Amino acid sequence: MVNARIAGIASYVPEDILDNEMLSKMVDTSDEWITTRVGIKERRILKKEGAGSSFLGIQAVNKLIESTGVAPEDVDLLICATSNPDYRFPSTGSIIAGGCGLNKAYAYDIQAACAGFIVALQDATSYIRSGMYKKVVVVAAEKMSSMVNYTDRTTCPLFGDAAAAVLVEPTEEKTGVIDGVFHVESHVDYLLMRAGGSVKPASHETVDAGDHFIYQDGRNVYKHAVTNMLESSIEVVTRNGMTMDDVDWFIPHQANLRIIEAVAGRAGVDSSKVLVNIEHYGNSSAASIPLCLDEYKGKIKKGDKLILTAFGAGFTWGAMYVVWDI
Repeated sequence: MVNARIAGIASYVPEDILDNEMLSKMVDTSDEWITTRVGIKERRILKKEGAGSSFLGIQAVNKLIESTGVAPEDVDLLICATSNPDYRFPSTGSIIAGGCGLNKAYAYDIQAACAGFIVALQDATSYIRSGMYKKVVVVAAEKMSSMVNYTDRTTCPLFGDAAAAVLVEPTEEKTGVIDGVFHVESHVDYLLMRAGGSVKPASHETVDAGDHFIYQDGRNVYKHAVTNMLESSIEVVTRNGMTMDDVDWFIPHQANLRIIEAVAGRAGVDSSKVLVNIEHYGNSSAASIPLCLDEYKGKIKKGDKLILTAFGAGFTWGAMYVVWDI
């Protein structure tokens, strides 16, 4: 049976760093306060004038093309996971495809918030398994700073800008994306941008009220994130006849170090198997898992069993079982 494998990975972060000391001069916070609560020391910010999420995505995809040697004209499809599209339309995926010379590829966006990468990877897997496409690029591109309120001490330390991309190809080996579980429940009021959509279009009033920034009910998000990432991870492990002891690497969405530690601890995953890079990049939403994978790819060996898990606004969450094949 044909399956889908990750055949290459690349990432990009902007050069500009916003560390906790710099944040403490912008808002009432401190390095100790941020580090203790979320485990973040610094995050990357895209300051290039007129550049949005597509700029980040183009850099990541170009690095992917260069590192894999795939010809741009051979790419069939590009799926972009983002909560920060350049525009409401056209799709950011189409801009990235054009910017990378993927002239024969179709492209579109998906919006699954922080779970966007694993949802897009599931889509790519389905296309490959069906035989419809042979080479699919999944890119997660997030200019999170575009919707952060830097006067809100509860949310502004959390988020950073980044992009990461993978090439997905067919394989007849028992590697690649083996299984995934996904869930969604409607909890709109806990995590959202209140204005800018069709329910509450932009106006002077919505701008003045700060309704175009991220709003988060941290207590409820923390509770649901821990429970749902834990349960989905256990679900995908169990239904594939494994235990957590069989897992080589556990790669959770990098939202909050306390969430990561709570999920891994309750799942019984040894801390040495948990991949974490939140200290240097913060929460880059859909880009966080592939960014972390790219950073640690030198440690991950072919045949290693990976569990990826994420949770985002909606709420939408899930977990994937992947056997590494690079």
